[in-house]
Amino acid sequence: MPFETLETSLSLRGVATITLNRPDRGNAINQTMLDELVGHLAELAGDPKARVVVLRANGKHFCAGADVSGRGGEKTEKSATLGDLIHDLDRLPKPTISIVQGGAVGGGAGLACATDVTLLDGDGFISIPEVRLGFAPGGLVAVLMRQMGAREFRRYGMSGERIKADAALRMGLASEIVDAQTLDGVLDEIVDAFMLGAPGAQAVVKASVAKLETPSLASLKQRDAPHGMHSDEAKEGVAAFREKRKPNWYVPKS
Repeated sequence: MPFETLETSLSLRGVATITLNRPDRGNAINQTMLDELVGHLAELAGDPKARVVVLRANGKHFCAGADVSGRGGEKTEKSATLGDLIHDLDRLPKPTISIVQGGAVGGGAGLACATDVTLLDGDGFISIPEVRLGFAPGGLVAVLMRQMGAREFRRYGMSGERIKADAALRMGLASEIVDAQTLDGVLDEIVDAFMLGAPGAQAVVKASVAKLETPSLASLKQRDAPHGMHSDEAKEGVAAFREKRKPNWYVPKS
């Protein structure tokens, strides 16, 4: 059955490629994409033919975060959440690589940082802009703070500033900086290195890291994040975003 928001493939060598395919929306994550990604990751987790998983995207941006338009898929009590998706990607018992062009924003930043290797285009950027929309990043705190550290997260998590490629590399949000000319060669080299590892042993390595890591990613499974998308500030922030204006808490320069 074809996916509505994804393109998928599995090479003869065992490279499973997942391509986010909502380029007209900046690959923003709606409920349909959440459910499709979580379901497909579960399939790949149990497929011995899939040795390495590559996550990439069509269009200008890797992922613009959550789709605040509310379009695409109906949410129920059993629906997958963004936290479920990032947790499952992080815990996938196979090597994972993300290829990031343009922006990896909010939940998109979480996806990029949940993979074992992140290849970031030199013109790309990462940002955590949730506070500008009136809500807190919630479970994303754990996966992003693990990479960038508490002090850096406090700055960028509270300001929503863009983190350019060179700064992302310094903070550990990116593994390598690539461009169109170098991407294929770098990707092939990393995939080949992973192919030399025994699949069972690789799964144990990831499980061992998960037990020892700090901060814990258990927060990703919280269903109700504090100061989430239903707060008064969030309602104002989303309205301001849609109306292309500054939110009412912004104090202009004098």
